[in-house]
Amino acid sequence: MAEAAEPPPLDLVVVAGPTASGKTPLALYLAERLGSEIVNFDSMQMFRGFDLGTAKPTSAELARVPHHFIGEFAPEEDMTAGEYARRARPRLAEIAARGRLPVLVGGSGFYLRALLEGLSPLPAASPELRRRLRRRSPERLHRLLVRLDAEAARRIAVRDAPKAIRALEVRCLTGRGLAAAWREHPRQPLPAVRALKLGLAPPRAALYERINRRAAAMFAGGIQEETRRLLARYPAGLKLFAAHGYKQACDLLLRGAELPAALAEAQQEQRNYAKRQFTWFRRDAEIHWLAGFGDEPALQAAALEYARLRPAGD
Repeated sequence: MAEAAEPPPLDLVVVAGPTASGKTPLALYLAERLGSEIVNFDSMQMFRGFDLGTAKPTSAELARVPHHFIGEFAPEEDMTAGEYARRARPRLAEIAARGRLPVLVGGSGFYLRALLEGLSPLPAASPELRRRLRRRSPERLHRLLVRLDAEAARRIAVRDAPKAIRALEVRCLTGRGLAAAWREHPRQPLPAVRALKLGLAPPRAALYERINRRAAAMFAGGIQEETRRLLARYPAGLKLFAAHGYKQACDLLLRGAELPAALAEAQQEQRNYAKRQFTWFRRDAEIHWLAGFGDEPALQAAALEYARLRPAGD
């Protein structure tokens, strides 16, 4: 009996970079000219209803090309990088089968790595353990992580409760730290995929100024009202309410915070997040860096030329 033929490579383009760097306009520009469908790998934009604080594409932008993993999941769903990879890999195959080029866009580097390179086959999420851990503040979770898995604690930000919970979960279920568990179990990379990775690297000062302006626009444009509507539907302990912007909106609505202090904290958190994103993506030697913002016409033209002239994987 003849062996089954190997599936053809799934060529794809990745648009990565820090928050507020213009990934959405660049991805749209490329997708419209390359005959593409956009696949989101921003971990926050996947959830329904959380729109302003996650800087989701507008309805007009979503209508320009097909999008995937934008607002597809209920906020109560426990989405992890591994679960995202399991759901997104078949979607990439479907896009390729239609003769379209997937354009992956987002700022959650761990989700991108899970999708393209795979993760170690670590234990599945434990709902009961996660419920217990979520009763603790991000700071308490991080202190516990320092005691149980110091190596993971050095890599995870103090306020990044979802990652801290996953690291603690792995430690409790396997008796090993997260890094040790990864080393013991090889990854399962997506086979036969050639990816052209483009990264946005605008000047740091200009990026921080744009982050500050975008946060100010969010708080002037209705994130408090969006959060009020969401709090009427979901418990205040929902992990999404601890995300940048929503935490400060909750502080205003539930804890009597003053707007100037809440806005300043949101701006600082987003600038810190951008620093972490730069650090993460700079580790990827395959990324071709573009010096500027993704909405700059000259940069968009250069990115398109690069995508057309360079074979994926070069």
